[in-house]
Amino acid sequence: MVIEYKEIDVTLPTKYKEILKSYLENKSEQGLYKAQQYSKKLLENQTSPEELISLHFSVLEEVYPHVADEMRDSFEFLLEVMIGYGLAYREHQILRDRQRELELQIDVAANMQQTLLPKEIPVVDSLDIGIISVPASKMSGDYYYCVKDENECVGVAIADIIGKGVPAALCMSMIKYAMDSLPEQRMQPGALLENLNRVVEQNVDESMFITMMYGSYDPRGHEFFYSGAGHEPGFFYNYEQDTFEELYAKGLVLGVSRKTKFREYEKKVNEGDFIVLLSDGVTECRVDDRFIEREEVTSLIRKYMHLSAQEIVDNVYHELAQLQGFSLKDDFTLMILRRQV
Repeated sequence: MVIEYKEIDVTLPTKYKEILKSYLENKSEQGLYKAQQYSKKLLENQTSPEELISLHFSVLEEVYPHVADEMRDSFEFLLEVMIGYGLAYREHQILRDRQRELELQIDVAANMQQTLLPKEIPVVDSLDIGIISVPASKMSGDYYYCVKDENECVGVAIADIIGKGVPAALCMSMIKYAMDSLPEQRMQPGALLENLNRVVEQNVDESMFITMMYGSYDPRGHEFFYSGAGHEPGFFYNYEQDTFEELYAKGLVLGVSRKTKFREYEKKVNEGDFIVLLSDGVTECRVDDRFIEREEVTSLIRKYMHLSAQEIVDNVYHELAQLQGFSLKDDFTLMILRRQV
């Protein structure tokens, strides 16, 4: 029986013969090391498993011409086995290459997402602002917005895109640029959501939806105006009464109906009061076989109220992440705007 090998690099058989012969004669550790190094060459030349076996047997016949028939038959059998394995191996290589390409694309999209988020938190004399946003995986479905205008008014938003991956990143970019194109409506949350809704309804696939809470804080009268589009309710902390209440804003998610109207709400913010906006990854933190209660979130916030707004959100995230074994089940975004005392 003659077994042929496919030469990709003409020096491979000669080199393999040298390494194999040296090892069979000396049985040295150096020989095994050379074999390991040679295997890297095989990978570089994309040598398949059956080609390697064919090469091995050809070299073995050359080194030991009188190979027993039983040995020849065993190699023939092994070669037939490895032909099928080799086909599967090559298919695996193709899938692995595609996976790497996809991961690279995801990395690019994830980096693009980061460029869409605010580079820094606005500084306003009367406000203490803290924000944390942590994706559950490379790509996030959460988006937050925090921008100050020329009147020191701060526009804030938290959105949750129902969908993940590259489509979410593309959708996020559309939201970001749509909001930037409507500066005159930052003080009118209802009108801003109505405009965003039309953009989303026209440009986003019907299988994707976006929830959002948008608000505008006016430091001149210390009022917070806000509207919601099917988003997780936030909280309002009343410093004088030392109580939390839900910051609920009724409204349909973005992208369902072009004609949707959004009601606008208003809160007077006194010294020490603060507003909490969040994504459902905060309130739907799963511990063992249950989801935490919203009261547990406010208890954690209360625990760290003596700290700055940024330290509050950082500590709340750390505790909730720790409860989940630092393996988030959903994207986590938490924002606090506190009027300075």
